[in-house]
Amino acid sequence: MDRVLLAEPRGFCAGVEKAIKALAWMVKVFEPPVYCYHEIVHNQYVVDRFRAQGVVFVDEVDQVPAGAPLMLSAHGSAPAVVAAARQRGRVVVDAVCPLVTKVHHEVRVRSKRGFTVLYVGHAGHEEAVGTMAVAPEAVHLIEDQSDLDAVGADLGKDSLVALLAQTTLSHDEWKELMESARRRFPDLWMPNRSDLCFATTNRQAALKEIAHESDAVVVIGSANSSNTVALTKVATASGCPRVVRVNEADELPDDLSGIVGVTAGASAPEALLQAVIGRLAPRHGVTPVPVTTEDEYFPPPPELRELLRALTTTVRIMCRAPGSGTGRDALGDDRRRAAAGVLEDLAS
Repeated sequence: MDRVLLAEPRGFCAGVEKAIKALAWMVKVFEPPVYCYHEIVHNQYVVDRFRAQGVVFVDEVDQVPAGAPLMLSAHGSAPAVVAAARQRGRVVVDAVCPLVTKVHHEVRVRSKRGFTVLYVGHAGHEEAVGTMAVAPEAVHLIEDQSDLDAVGADLGKDSLVALLAQTTLSHDEWKELMESARRRFPDLWMPNRSDLCFATTNRQAALKEIAHESDAVVVIGSANSSNTVALTKVATASGCPRVVRVNEADELPDDLSGIVGVTAGASAPEALLQAVIGRLAPRHGVTPVPVTTEDEYFPPPPELRELLRALTTTVRIMCRAPGSGTGRDALGDDRRRAAAGVLEDLAS
């Protein structure tokens, strides 16, 4: 093939960075097994790395023994799940993305004020399941126009209606349903700031810049990653004649030619992308196409900071060492510590 156009930004978002680094700390602090409710992020490479370190991923909190360390995934968990996780003496760290927490808060507030909440999302996705469980009596899942029509038939134009969204949706997918809901409900409430994840939106915008110039687009990420699937839809809608999603370089087809655009979902590590580029081996090199620069940072979960603070204090008391005993001492400069490097260190 001739050349690779490389979308920027791509790969890990701030929420994924936070979650991966937090689970890596859990692995360091506790003897295996460490438990995680659902996959920490939707990427098989990442999940397999942690499994090799003794992390056990479960779909039910009841599968976690009493007193065992447990992490809740970045996608957010239902309130009942969080409450159950904290029972039986378990050490629980919640790695939920702050953007998902924001949507949970919006659901809680609107439902208490008597709103019917229309939630645009994908049935069965962990984020959607957890969000809808915040106020199940008030929330209706909207996947397409028919869902909106069905709910609308039971509501009058003067009903109190709010519209919220799964953070990882395609902007185009969201926009169509949002506009339809606005036409149906003139007084529709929406948050001042979009629920769509800035990282998801940025990755889609970057992909649009290269998709129409590419003979093929390669999207790196797992099939159960909503934002990865959204990227494949964006590439197709942008006019690219061929779109290929791969988990890793070995899945690349052998007949790619011409100009190939490459991007990665928000939970796909840079190591996978570098392996894909190495496999493509473009004759005329790689051309980065930057759209925006991301500098967002989400600090470690508060439970992890408290845990490390307690451990640091204990060690200093036992060793009679001076110091404040803050969690920051153990965490170091977490902002500068990339999750990609943390993943690689797990294997060494």
